[in-house]
Amino acid sequence: MDASSLTGSSSSSDAPTSGEHRMGTTIVGVCYDGGVVLAADSRTSTGMYVANRASDKISQLTDNVYVCRSGSAADTQVISDYVRYFLHQHTIQSGQPATVKVASNLVRLLAYQNKSMLQAGMIVGGWDKYEGGQIYSVPLGGTILRQPFAIGGSGSSYLYGLMDHEWRDGMTQEEAEKFVVKVVSLAIARDGASGGVVRTVTINADGVKRSFYPGNKLPLWHEELEPQNSLLDILAAGSPDAMVQ
Repeated sequence: MDASSLTGSSSSSDAPTSGEHRMGTTIVGVCYDGGVVLAADSRTSTGMYVANRASDKISQLTDNVYVCRSGSAADTQVISDYVRYFLHQHTIQSGQPATVKVASNLVRLLAYQNKSMLQAGMIVGGWDKYEGGQIYSVPLGGTILRQPFAIGGSGSSYLYGLMDHEWRDGMTQEEAEKFVVKVVSLAIARDGASGGVVRTVTINADGVKRSFYPGNKLPLWHEELEPQNSLLDILAAGSPDAMVQ
């Protein structure tokens, strides 16, 4: 009998923080008329514990290519770092920026060759002068698919019907940006492993634009409760009377 059984406490392996950092995640990539929009929530979990409520799951690979990451945070971060390094070398040697296809196939190569050791599902999106805006999905196992839109992560199971019903070819940039925020907000409402804020990256011939949508600015779904100030927010504001109803 160990000490934990005498005290009634659980062992470290049963603790809510045990296990690797995983991103119970929602990631989305959408092509529109002129470019692509990538979007993701911001909740990173360690077991049942939210390790980071405002993480950035959209990583830059080159000036014109970004990747959305889902699965193990460590695995996807190291893949992104390796691909970023290889693409930098490729750009120096070729004298021109890497295409979206090259970047996506590098992600696919690393994911496939290490598929028995990695838990990584990724969406690569970007724009180049040869093929315009492109979205490539690289799910678990390391296959690669070019698609007009892609979704991934634990929240994606709630989104297939919405994507099939509301996505359409030829959307404008504004329509695409509003659409991905709507999609991720639904996953946040339905999926307990997705949450926090919504971050988006828009990539087109003019460059890259990052946007941030806080949780209290996202659309509500059905009987979802309105956001309330947390105790920390109230104390930071210096108005304890707000706690009294």
